Amino acid sequence: VNSPTSEKRLLHSSMRAALLAIGVALEGASGLAVPAVPAHARLPCAASRSHVCMKEPSSSAGPPYGGPRSMPLLDQVNSPKDMKQFTLAELKQLSHELRWETINAVSKTGGHLGSSLGVVELTVALHYVFNTPQDPVIFDVSHQVYPHKILTGRRHRMPTLRQNGGLSGFAKRSESEYDVFGAGHSTTSISAALGMAVAHELQGLDKLRTSIAVIGDGAITGGMAYEAMNNAAYLNSRIVVIYNDNEQVSLPTGTPSAGGTVPAGSLSAYTSRLIASKPFQDFRDIAKSINKLFPSEIQQANAKIDEYARGLMTGGTFFEELGFYYIGPVDGHDLDNLVPILENIRDRGGRQPVLLHIKTDKGKGYPPAERASDKYHGVPKFDVATGKKLAAPASTPSYTSVFADALIDIAATDRSVVAITAAMPGGTGVDKFGKRFPKRTFDVGIAEQHAVTFAAGLAVEGIKPFCAIYSTFMQRAYDQLIHDVAIQKLPVRFILDRAGLVGNDGPTHHGSFDLAYIGCIPNMVICSPSDEVELRNMVQTVYEIDDKPSALRYPRGSALGLETLNDLFGYGLDSYPDRGTALPVGKGRIMRGARVGSKRKVAILSFGTRLAEAVQAARALEASDSEVGVTVADARWMKPLDTELVARLLGEDEG
Repeated sequence: VNSPTSEKRLLHSSMRAALLAIGVALEGASGLAVPAVPAHARLPCAASRSHVCMKEPSSSAGPPYGGPRSMPLLDQVNSPKDMKQFTLAELKQLSHELRWETINAVSKTGGHLGSSLGVVELTVALHYVFNTPQDPVIFDVSHQVYPHKILTGRRHRMPTLRQNGGLSGFAKRSESEYDVFGAGHSTTSISAALGMAVAHELQGLDKLRTSIAVIGDGAITGGMAYEAMNNAAYLNSRIVVIYNDNEQVSLPTGTPSAGGTVPAGSLSAYTSRLIASKPFQDFRDIAKSINKLFPSEIQQANAKIDEYARGLMTGGTFFEELGFYYIGPVDGHDLDNLVPILENIRDRGGRQPVLLHIKTDKGKGYPPAERASDKYHGVPKFDVATGKKLAAPASTPSYTSVFADALIDIAATDRSVVAITAAMPGGTGVDKFGKRFPKRTFDVGIAEQHAVTFAAGLAVEGIKPFCAIYSTFMQRAYDQLIHDVAIQKLPVRFILDRAGLVGNDGPTHHGSFDLAYIGCIPNMVICSPSDEVELRNMVQTVYEIDDKPSALRYPRGSALGLETLNDLFGYGLDSYPDRGTALPVGKGRIMRGARVGSKRKVAILSFGTRLAEAVQAARALEASDSEVGVTVADARWMKPLDTELVARLLGEDEG
């Protein structure tokens, strides 16, 4: 080292101290005894930059639950600038009020509660530290934006949440300047934040502006996140990725599957190991703060030591290998900790992208949500005092459960049948299948592209995959549908739940496009049931199709029930059939003939669950006009279409 003797001594002593600290950290990580730290040298939890202090006591041990009677600080906040002068103590109180404002609001409308409760402190800290919306904050998926909406001038509109003409349940650009990028689907935030940062630089604007992406451990399982992170370091733009780790990768996490009941994917296991290395994290924070006091040569030497220590402890963090400066893990509910870290990130020099890894609890602060398996991810209206959901129990089965039961019956006699879902086991019924056949259940995380090609690979080897994905999310795997499945004529069975309009979740979740985007793909057959009996029949039908891919689509909601089936369709059933019967591919059926002797004839061709309404409309029309006769047909198949049935309806066979 070319430096004066005194600097050499200082360098050597600092290196010895750093190596000693590494040794202490390594001992702690290996479970060996760690020398006691003098009381005066210990950092309190609130002041430690990375030490994770979670699981604060709940606000109440049991019902009735309730929050503050007044909201004195929240009442002062109409925009983020109104909270800039708050003290840390006031920010904590504001967070408490905001959490209960969110609980009370969602209890009256229903919505995504658990995810919003988990980011209350983070949302407060972001709007306090950064100059939003000039510093854009992009929430991935954005189902967690209710606290953000309340702080950005929309508190008075929360009673309209997810209602016609009211607030969207997601970020929406037309709704507020603070919603800088709309969302609803996952894994888009890092790409959007990077694009906005680069655009800002191209225009020669404020060099210290920061683009922030908030992404959860569920959304980060999608490949697009890594495409964006790979590009971010290359472009060297000022973006901050806040990785919100709440161990809720799927809905619900814990569904039995081939990977066990742990969160889907290796990344969750990796970040759990990072969180477990608390002694090392404390040392890094202390070492870095001390390092800033040394001359530049010593800072460079200690940086090498720090890099080596990271390699010893974790093999080098994955995010740092992608070119990000990694900070964490950090308690995402500890404002004493979170605010100064965000301030340091904001005030940093240079343009290296930063990843802040925070640990949060989904459903934080509301005991019923904390205890629920899905953490009250999506809830109907509920009673705040008890947590009891107010939705009336359905008197008929849901289409989702009918599919699950039918698939279970088939799988019970054929070990080649497997089910695949992309982080939505509960919404698709795959969770029910997983409880019966865990080793044949595959939750791939929010990775629809992988799910489709994974299913294609299974089909090549003679396995019979049922790939159950919401209609709106299947859009994300369009190339795989064509390139990996349809062109090769692989018999993958696509189960498209939530087809058609889905109600309160709005346009990002409507399954409105699948018939158009799948109907034009060669070698694909498409069917849709009119009712729950037909759904069982169609599950059996696509199971038996072994020479081409198939798509079976059905809506969200409850089925018709035996009484309605017998009344409208004349089924004459006393109970549901035990098992479905395969239907002829490409053949529809006449459900109701026109009145004999009618002078004018009308034909209604229905596809899917609108058949009941079509029959009711036919009855009403004939009742209103004695000269009209109405024929109602069920197409069953959109592709191949039953052209003989269409010709018959046009009158070629009936005159």
